[in-house]
Amino acid sequence: MARRPLPRILSSGSASITRSREIARTAADSATDVLHPLITIVRGLRLLAASGRQKWVATPKERRGPKLFLAAACLLAVALVPYGPILALITVMGAAAWKGRERTPVKTGPDEAESTRLRALYEALVPYFSVADDPEPLFAHGGDWEKAFSGYAFDGDGRLTRLHVSYPAYFTDGEAAARARIEQLLHTKSGRGREYHFAWDEEANRLVMTVLGPLSTSVAAQRFVTAPGETVLGFTDPDAVRRTVPVRDGDTTVDAAPVVWRTGNRSTEPHLLAVGQPGSGTTTLIRSVALQALQQGDVLVVDGSGTGEYGALVGRTGVLAVESGLGGALATLEWAAHETERRLIFANRARQGGHPLPEDIKRPLWILLDRPGVLGHLAAADGRPDPQELLQVPLRHGRAAGVTVVLADQFDALETLGETVRTHTRARVVLGPASPEQITAVLGAEPNTTPPAEVPAGRGYA
Repeated sequence: MARRPLPRILSSGSASITRSREIARTAADSATDVLHPLITIVRGLRLLAASGRQKWVATPKERRGPKLFLAAACLLAVALVPYGPILALITVMGAAAWKGRERTPVKTGPDEAESTRLRALYEALVPYFSVADDPEPLFAHGGDWEKAFSGYAFDGDGRLTRLHVSYPAYFTDGEAAARARIEQLLHTKSGRGREYHFAWDEEANRLVMTVLGPLSTSVAAQRFVTAPGETVLGFTDPDAVRRTVPVRDGDTTVDAAPVVWRTGNRSTEPHLLAVGQPGSGTTTLIRSVALQALQQGDVLVVDGSGTGEYGALVGRTGVLAVESGLGGALATLEWAAHETERRLIFANRARQGGHPLPEDIKRPLWILLDRPGVLGHLAAADGRPDPQELLQVPLRHGRAAGVTVVLADQFDALETLGETVRTHTRARVVLGPASPEQITAVLGAEPNTTPPAEVPAGRGYA
């Protein structure tokens, strides 16, 4: 059937209607622009009136009389003051204009993309947080994710930075394997390459996932402001510790949250072991410890790698020796063992006689040994004793004698560390990229965050 043109009267009428609508719309926009100040003031007056009515309703009945009397007195004072009514009118109009101004709408919920992410995350958790015989499942395919996710936050790129998850009470949150599966799933679905912290509240059946920001790597080794017997190993998140220390970060001074290691005769972990990959920052950590130890003690440095990383310490006050060769290292460690025994003997005599400890015994002695595995291999090839055997006395009795031992080595040399070293170096540090299994093997506990695949030198766990 062929299409026929509309009659002339109908086509012209449609054009007139369209033109009339455009004129009306233009007139309405122009009127809105012209009357915008008046609309703002009227909106503000309405809001002020509503606020005043709410306050009047909330006022107890016995206080309404005095308030009415005070308001009447204020109105009378304004009326008697020269130009009082005009000034009062200007004040009211200004308050109404401020109250009725247009504000940026507050975001009250997730947008479409964020809702899609939360929905996908909810669906992925269903197999882990649901059972077939649950009459009212909190997690179910096609269920309401808002009941399970009580809080969430996104960054500018639309990725999750914080998530509160409520899970059913029958979930086995007391098993490490069950928690690890949930953490791995959330880590994968929320975006790789970031560091996540998971806080499990078994009593309330809640899990809080937080994305940690990168820690600063611009703080150089320096003499930190600490008490005697305290050594700063690094810095952590501000909410992880309850103290800060002033540090120089470039040309400015800032307060940072320190990771403090306490040494001395009251320390529960008097010796330290640092482990990492090549270039992870273990040598820099030992140099930082040496710089802090020199404030109140003497330092012995044995560089097993022989790269000259500790040449800047040679000749400093308090540095007793810096050795890199096998012969010098064995002689230095043998002297350290005899010095530890001497300190124990003189300290025992002083206590038995009721005398104060001699000053040379009270001054701390630090033994810093970098790459002992290399020295052990060289000693075995030369038929000489392993340098680690000379550390048995300082490690076992160092706390009572004021002797502290710090060792640093790489992951591939952990098997060469002796039983005495493993037993008495209970303060541990892992630096650089490492798998959760490697971190657990060194620290004796699982890391409390997800270790990223790529981290800068100096970052790790303690």
